[in-house]
Amino acid sequence: MSEPEPSPSAVSAVAEVQGLYGAFSFPERLLQKIWQRGDFDGTATRTADGRALKVLHPGRWNHLGGPDFAGARLVIDGHEITGEVELHLHAKDWAAHGHASDPAYDNVILHVVLFPCVESATRGAGGRAIPILCLLPVLHHGLEEYAADEAMEQLAGRPLHHAQEILGALGNDELDTLLRGHAGRRWLGKVHFARERIKRLGWEGACHHAALEILGYRFNRAPMLSAATAFPLADWAGGRADPAQVFDTFAERWSLQGVRPLNHPRLRLRQYAAWCKARPDWPERLRNYVQLHELAASDRTMTTVPAGDWRRVVRLKERRARLQDDLCAGVLSGSRLDNLAGDGFLPLLAAETGLNLEVAWSGWFAGDAPEAVVRVLRALGVFGGRDRPVSQGPVQGLLGWMLAYESHLQAQRAPLHGRGT
Repeated sequence: MSEPEPSPSAVSAVAEVQGLYGAFSFPERLLQKIWQRGDFDGTATRTADGRALKVLHPGRWNHLGGPDFAGARLVIDGHEITGEVELHLHAKDWAAHGHASDPAYDNVILHVVLFPCVESATRGAGGRAIPILCLLPVLHHGLEEYAADEAMEQLAGRPLHHAQEILGALGNDELDTLLRGHAGRRWLGKVHFARERIKRLGWEGACHHAALEILGYRFNRAPMLSAATAFPLADWAGGRADPAQVFDTFAERWSLQGVRPLNHPRLRLRQYAAWCKARPDWPERLRNYVQLHELAASDRTMTTVPAGDWRRVVRLKERRARLQDDLCAGVLSGSRLDNLAGDGFLPLLAAETGLNLEVAWSGWFAGDAPEAVVRVLRALGVFGGRDRPVSQGPVQGLLGWMLAYESHLQAQRAPLHGRGT
């Protein structure tokens, strides 16, 4: 489902934030998407003046003039209220946009801001106090990770003919070097985000949150993360997290349209429950898993043999089969297991232990790689035959190149529209 066009004010409201590879942009529209999805810890939300806040419904996203969300239902300090919600990157933007004197904002019941502020409340018409909620401390991810995921989401479904045309002009060695470079940066980013998650949640919590998020796939990552927060790993391991109850707890949050039966959250929750019951100590098993530790020593061979030969040398299929049983009790398999390895297990393990697992990640099976990306890599001769199997590294390398290419195009277009947009 495509997103409606944002309002002009949402387009122009952008924060520049320092990240792993330099400054990046965080637009107000992304903050609105986070609010709509509930992609934050709803159990820890409190107003700026210290009152407990629960979001029953975020409201309907308004892409026209006026407050950003209408018909929101909230519980503040035990009292349920219904009204409109306005979002800004900074609390001062309320006054800067003149909302206090605009009657369209008279029914705003909550002012959501990204960055912390000194104000305990926002002042509406006649000095009315409007509660403030700062989202930054309760976000599931860092701002850079949200921005990176949003950029990747924007590429989904976009034609890739330009990639094949531009990269097809490169020689084999030049293309290989380019893809390896972009894949390496993607790997460093994943390890960085995994390390930040471990700092915030601890090893067990980071593993638990990452697993449920990946099982949520594209459309249900946010409610899966909320489920991970509301029902910690001990509840799943002890059989206290009933999958049906978990699903019902977030009934209004699941996105089911266009979700294939194998990715339905009901099924994924049942699978995770079975996994945790059979392997209640799976995060600790992962931290000490010899099969993955051994792959860290395979780096020197990857640069001297084709990817297919490397897989055979390290017996990757056998290792994956053992991983499926030893860590996941055989509950998960196929592309979902490969997604867990590529996006979860390997980055988390590298962040926690310092092991160099980039080559293992690069040569791992590609999981749910976008079909269009795989087609382009086949056409370029990167994939094909026994020696050039579909693998994680080139897929991530092409995605990284596409992000850099789109960023370059936007930088070229910026002078035409003004640097402030």
